[in-house]
Amino acid sequence: MTKLDGTLKRELSIDGRPYVLRLDPEGLTIVPKGKRKGRQLAWRDLVSGEAALAVALNASLAASSRSPRRSR
Repeated sequence: MTKLDGTLKRELSIDGRPYVLRLDPEGLTIVPKGKRKGRQLAWRDLVSGEAALAVALNASLAASSRSPRRSR
């Protein structure tokens, strides 16, 4: 197996839009093509389940903000 000791970049399309996937020893980053900065997902967070927890929390918050509130 080849050790990841540098940065590996690949272009991919998500819903018809181009993105750049960067893999490096610290983690992975997906950014819209032409942009430089994005949030990095650390390998440690991915392996530990912290990333899944963050996704679930964000989905929960988004769902609660979309649901209409009842007036009393």
